[in-house]
Amino acid sequence: MTTRRILATSGGFIPGPVQQSVRVGAMLRDALAATGKTRPRVCLVLTASGDAAQYYSMSYEALNAAGCDVTELKVFPQPSADPEERLLSSDLVWVGGGSVANLLSLWQLHGIDIAMRQAWEAGVILGGVSAGSLCWHVGGTTDSFGPALQPVTNGLALLPYGNGVHYDSEAQRRPLLHELVSAGTMPERSFATDDRIGIWYEGTDPVRVVSDLTVDPNTGPAAYVIDRVDGSAVERRLPVGDITL
Repeated sequence: MTTRRILATSGGFIPGPVQQSVRVGAMLRDALAATGKTRPRVCLVLTASGDAAQYYSMSYEALNAAGCDVTELKVFPQPSADPEERLLSSDLVWVGGGSVANLLSLWQLHGIDIAMRQAWEAGVILGGVSAGSLCWHVGGTTDSFGPALQPVTNGLALLPYGNGVHYDSEAQRRPLLHELVSAGTMPERSFATDDRIGIWYEGTDPVRVVSDLTVDPNTGPAAYVIDRVDGSAVERRLPVGDITL
């Protein structure tokens, strides 16, 4: 039976050995190991940053150093490959950060949204940071529209929850997500991650909280579940480790 897996994060890469370089963090190493492949085939999808060449260069270098075969699926100035063919031939798809609103619009335009679902159902691991976390959910909080955060509600909904990213580093994130859950703009259950934290999902079940760096499970960065209870948002901390809800 095929296991559908998503790693939704506020991290993934960590600073590299020299300036303007990155390396694969523990969460992304975990995802590479989960492919079961000696040399995983990783497809980078950096739509949210406008397919920024520098981000591709840094990510390619880091994943090559980690022993991966790396490809990409660009949309600027035109799709660089057939989405279904490229995504389904990968072991892991990693989606970068930036504007999730632009990402979702362009994915729909080019059929990438459909191909992502096909890849997920076929057992390709999907993962990403920030916009690359929000996109798998029903929606969440985003700065896609300007400095003041706003909701995005047209995510791929592979995961039937709202999502919050950068929960500990951007002051608007927590109160807005609480407001959206309370008002019913987001589903009655949402999940959020502090920086350097991610959540593994199997099917649509959240199963494990992971981190890029060693953290104190009691006081360090964490994930959170936010539920709507009697019309109000109730938040519970989920430390690094297996999730019990």
